[in-house]
Amino acid sequence: MASADPERDAVGAGRLRNGRSREQPALNGSKTERRETSPKRPTVRMTLMGRDGRLQNSSPSAMVKELLDIAEYIASLRDAIALLRANELTRDRLPMVHEELSEVVAATAGATNSIMNTAEAILALPEGKGYRDAVETKIYDIFEACTFQDITGQRIAKVAEAMSQLEGRLARFTAAVKARDAAGIDDQESDRRKRNESLLLNGPQMGGPATAQDAIDALFA
Repeated sequence: MASADPERDAVGAGRLRNGRSREQPALNGSKTERRETSPKRPTVRMTLMGRDGRLQNSSPSAMVKELLDIAEYIASLRDAIALLRANELTRDRLPMVHEELSEVVAATAGATNSIMNTAEAILALPEGKGYRDAVETKIYDIFEACTFQDITGQRIAKVAEAMSQLEGRLARFTAAVKARDAAGIDDQESDRRKRNESLLLNGPQMGGPATAQDAIDALFA
């Protein structure tokens, strides 16, 4: 049976021959469906800097895990810094150490001067009646000056306690951040050691002087 519109049939036949039509009849006789091909989604891979400083290709899930690890490390680092209590050290502990040591130096110097002056006064006492009583009076002055050791001992104990707390906090902080010392010796520390050695400013050695007293006396002979 011929179509009522020959021109429309001709156009449709031409499209089928040329393969330009994307419309195909449905299997159930319904209207034609248009098939559209969607582009393939690319696989997402991202570049992330690892803890070792190297660039690593990671999937989104691995990147999230790495970021969570970094956040956890930063949180633990902040806790370690807070436990260090740096503000307390600089505001209270270290100034107290300086003040107590200054008082120890002043008390020691005052007691030493008092003892030496009293000893010189004893040597200058004239012999004769009342010499013994005068010497005993001066001896009591020396005993009184020696009481500085009790006060300075208490001050040094406070300093030792503060330094012990500082040592413990630094040790805990070092373990928390896994700190490592830089290679070599600091330039300022190296200069300080050279200066102390050249000027003999190393101070008394542990367990006694490093140089015998006879050798020291020979230098002034």
